[in-house]
Amino acid sequence: MGMSMNVVVLSLFVSSLLLSVVTASDDGLVRIGLKKKKFDPNNRLASRLESEDRQALIASMQEKYGLHNNLGDHEDTDIVALKNYMDAQYYGEIGVGTPPQKFTVIFDTGSSNLWVPSSKCYFSVACYFHSKYKASESKTYKKNGKPASIQYGTGAISGFFSYDNVQVGNLVVEDQEFIETTKEPGLIFLAAKFDGILGLGFKEISVGKAVPVWYNMLKQGLIKEPVFSFWLNRNVGEEVGGEIVFGGVDPDHYKGKHTYVPVTQKGYWQFDMGDVLIGDKPTGFCAGGCAAIADSGTSLLAGPTTVVTMINHAIGATGVVSQECKAVVQQYGQTIIDLLLAETQPQKICSQIGLCTFDGAHGVSMGIESVVEEGNGKSSGVQFNAMCPACEMAVVWMQNQLKQNQTLDVILNYVNQLCDRMPSPMGESAVECGSLSSMPTVSFTIGDKVFDLSPEEYILKVGEGPQAQCISGFTALDVPPPRGPLWILGDVFMGRYHTVFDFGKERVGFAEAA
Repeated sequence: MGMSMNVVVLSLFVSSLLLSVVTASDDGLVRIGLKKKKFDPNNRLASRLESEDRQALIASMQEKYGLHNNLGDHEDTDIVALKNYMDAQYYGEIGVGTPPQKFTVIFDTGSSNLWVPSSKCYFSVACYFHSKYKASESKTYKKNGKPASIQYGTGAISGFFSYDNVQVGNLVVEDQEFIETTKEPGLIFLAAKFDGILGLGFKEISVGKAVPVWYNMLKQGLIKEPVFSFWLNRNVGEEVGGEIVFGGVDPDHYKGKHTYVPVTQKGYWQFDMGDVLIGDKPTGFCAGGCAAIADSGTSLLAGPTTVVTMINHAIGATGVVSQECKAVVQQYGQTIIDLLLAETQPQKICSQIGLCTFDGAHGVSMGIESVVEEGNGKSSGVQFNAMCPACEMAVVWMQNQLKQNQTLDVILNYVNQLCDRMPSPMGESAVECGSLSSMPTVSFTIGDKVFDLSPEEYILKVGEGPQAQCISGFTALDVPPPRGPLWILGDVFMGRYHTVFDFGKERVGFAEAA
């Protein structure tokens, strides 16, 4: 690590915190308006103190994605494990009970449950800093009592299910099943400005098989159309933070027409996307397709380390040096290039040179726990295991350069530079604030359209003047097939592009935000 900027972690992406304002509407739409609050430095402190748990968080994510390939396998949801709600920006207010007890929640398209702190949360400090639901004060409360737990990688929130009315805007959803949390461990929930989460994902990933709020809105005839949409105002100088519209779309929120893509796997709002471009040049990594999720519960853009490293190199972001990556280039660089020139299938190269095994579709780590080197007794199994993904990244990078007709020396030098730009796992990458004008556009291919992000849109600035820090909005997340490669398109993307979640037609739409 060794850099002063490394204390800047995911929570720095919280450039503003928001509270909701409900506005009346004559067009049959229900609008939840958002207001901004200043960034709270306490979030940075909490995230610093929790940063030691990030390796465990990554391991938890990779294990879950690798082992649980069917959404219905168990009650926990895969997407919840990758969430660190410290970096979420957009909040709204709901009411639970009769009369309504107010709670600030994240409207999260990456999960499906509603939870708020319970008055029976006695032993978690976080509960004493947030609103708590008091069942005894609600005329419409109904007991359930079934235990509930949601795993977040660095700890689980737990509690029990209850039923009560839930007010969203001017709508009242009756007999909604939700979780009263009695345990909220860690500093994440202590420093957070939200009380709970309102999930807007599909029922397939709902913990405890609870019917999501959105489903009950439709079932009880409260919504005009089975559609909701997000407009997120990224202009930090304006008071209005954005708006969530239930029942349709507001034409004032976007320009032109939406590009729609079908939901490919119900649970998350997941769809197929094409290649990622840096400065109008294709990276090639997602040329054969990648999965993507539109997620309002995170402000970042998370994607494969291979591509995030290429982006970091292009924008001058400082990451973590990977010795395994450089070792692959030094020992096998020439061989990889020779095999690529001989038109060997790229996905088989790392298995041919002995760093991976080939499972018929892609290379996988050989899983050797310990290989004792002669003479010194050192175990090199961990390093050898790490060289498989490093090799596969090097293959993609070298293939990209060969397509540009670069020389051997140029290719090897370029790949070595990329090794220096590899990001910390789920961590930050710092950039010079004065260099934005020289940074390239980064683009995503969705449907038949290319969606551009400018440096001003994907770089997140924290603070003002000489103390300001600029952070890349891209973070690394490696999800193996068949679930991956996977991109999480959070608020950085949804801020530029108005997003429509069409439940009726099972599709997601993007158009330039107004």
